[in-house]
Amino acid sequence: QVQLVESGGGSVQAGGSLRLSCVASESIFSINAMGWYRQAPGKQRELVAVITNGDSTNYADSVKGRFTISRDNAKNTVSLQMNSLKPEDTAVYYCNADLNLYGPLGPDFVSWGQGTQVTVSS
Repeated sequence: QVQLVESGGGSVQAGGSLRLSCVASESIFSINAMGWYRQAPGKQRELVAVITNGDSTNYADSVKGRFTISRDNAKNTVSLQMNSLKPEDTAVYYCNADLNLYGPLGPDFVSWGQGTQVTVSS
């Protein structure tokens, strides 16, 4: 079972930057598409960025040009660089496999982490 631990969140002013990290307990090479998700209270979980083993990336329209996703399979990590942050980015951020490929519960061999809180003030 792959355990995921997110870190790097915090409180920043609008226009600021944060870098989030996701460390897996074992190899993520077998997961072709890894992504970052976010969920604000009372709202649906949103996929904000995805990256494949071939370093192909995709972003939600709301974060394009501001966020950059990367992965390092040798270190079992996935990162999210967030620049020009807006109050609308406030949410708990999680990493996991691309749920579009596995369904809403994700792969049965991967466990959700507790996420990391990002708070952006105006």
